[in-house]
Amino acid sequence: MLTYHASQKDHQPILSLTGVLTIYTVAQARQEIPARLAKRKAQVLDLSGIEELDTAGAQLLLWLKRDASSRGTELALAHHSPAVVEVLDLLRLTAAFGDTILLSPPSPSRSHHGS
Repeated sequence: MLTYHASQKDHQPILSLTGVLTIYTVAQARQEIPARLAKRKAQVLDLSGIEELDTAGAQLLLWLKRDASSRGTELALAHHSPAVVEVLDLLRLTAAFGDTILLSPPSPSRSHHGS
């Protein structure tokens, strides 16, 4: 299931996605996301809540970016979840989106000292 949440940060409308963006949800998402973005005049899509992404979901994200560009606007993808980063990296699409992907630094590993 995919859910949507509209918010604002620094007066910038944001549409957040939560759940799965896969072949099972992409048909409905293709209708819902553009409509919700237009309604809120949002140009930022927060992906931090995406738990699962497949190639159909990646294709939808590419289409959303290109559709916005063809209409003379820019859609920013922000706060990429680990699932999103993994798929975009696997498909070598990170650069195709042109959005900055910030990864949180790895947690320091514990040192094991012998006694």
